[in-house]
Amino acid sequence: MSQPAFDLEFDDGGVPTYSVGELSDAINGVLRNKFSDGVWVRGEIQGYNERGPHAYFRIGEETETGKATLNIQFFAPSRARLKPLLAKHRLRLADGLKVRIFGHLDYFAPSGSLGLKMSGIDPRFTLGDMALQRDDVVRRLIASGMFDANRRTRLPAVPLRIGVVASTDSAAWADFVHELERSNLAFRITVINVRVQGEWAVTEISQAIQTLARSDALDAVAVIRGGGSRTELATFDSEAIAAAIASSPLPIFTGLGHEIDRSVADDVAHSALKTPTACAAALVERVVGFQQRVEGAWAAIERRAQLSVADAHARFETVASSIEHRTNSAVIRSHQRLDQRVGRLHSESLRITQQASQHLRSAVAALSRCPRQLDGETRTLDAINERVRLLDPANTMARGWSITRDSLGQTIRSADQLVPGAIIFTSFATGTAQSIVQETNP
Repeated sequence: MSQPAFDLEFDDGGVPTYSVGELSDAINGVLRNKFSDGVWVRGEIQGYNERGPHAYFRIGEETETGKATLNIQFFAPSRARLKPLLAKHRLRLADGLKVRIFGHLDYFAPSGSLGLKMSGIDPRFTLGDMALQRDDVVRRLIASGMFDANRRTRLPAVPLRIGVVASTDSAAWADFVHELERSNLAFRITVINVRVQGEWAVTEISQAIQTLARSDALDAVAVIRGGGSRTELATFDSEAIAAAIASSPLPIFTGLGHEIDRSVADDVAHSALKTPTACAAALVERVVGFQQRVEGAWAAIERRAQLSVADAHARFETVASSIEHRTNSAVIRSHQRLDQRVGRLHSESLRITQQASQHLRSAVAALSRCPRQLDGETRTLDAINERVRLLDPANTMARGWSITRDSLGQTIRSADQLVPGAIIFTSFATGTAQSIVQETNP
């Protein structure tokens, strides 16, 4: 069968028809002629992706008609050439970073997309935009009255219970812990492991600060990370992190590892230190300072006590010396008075003794003058003595009499004093006898 023939006429109006390849070449020709010297373009990095030595991403912006994006190819030679410039300004390309880049436009036929082959970048644009964003955050914090709120929180004299927001896989965490352990102080650490850069860093860090700040078992919170590029450290310029620090009832220490720049987190924190090690050292210094003040106070108390004791001892010696002097004086006066009284007593006793001797001699003389009267008195005394001898119970019992007493030693004078069964004791001239009353007769 033969192919049917069609006789069709098509009027293109004089507009040429291109194949896809021809059109791609034409577009690139126009682009080279129009933008032969290259073009600067600004926007926000999106979808940053490194593939081996090359990097690919988009830059975009929101317009009145919608979102506009441009594909960027950042090939290895350009990356190697721009690396020192980026390092000098401590910039690292990443999503969300606003950049002003230079390159040549290129229509890539296989994918049918327009792109820019990046060959230059303006660091001042990025740094300026970052500074503007940072300033906006600071202005909003000042307007809300929260900018210096955390600096007004009270830091305990001995902050030993520390909450830490850090990446526990980092050298920053190891340095922080080592500095605390090296102090030999009894620090107790509660840590929340977070990502300190990347898409989720702001959310994780701010939530960790809020969680630790609500704890009643902590004295302060430390937010730490190691050094990095300005774009990485820009995480801590986030308003969410700054608000979490500003609203914390606990004092926040920052040690973000950058010696030159200062983040918004540093501005609103209670104490901002350059590095994690310096952050830990500040906490150690606080505790050691309190310890030294306490030891100094005790030393001052000891010195005051020693001075007081010495002063009291001196006063005591003065008083004791005064008492000794007065006592000696009183004893001397007493001895003098005693000597005087002894002298008077001696004189008086001699006088009385002499008078008594005189009276005695007179009495002896009087007795010698009346011996018959003395004989009568002697005979009277002899008679009384005989009667006493006869009435002595011992002599009476020797003649056969006895004395009976009850168990209490009371003398029994009548049978009425006894009852059957009572124990009585009978005393004779020689010995005693114990009896039991069986019967009594009136």
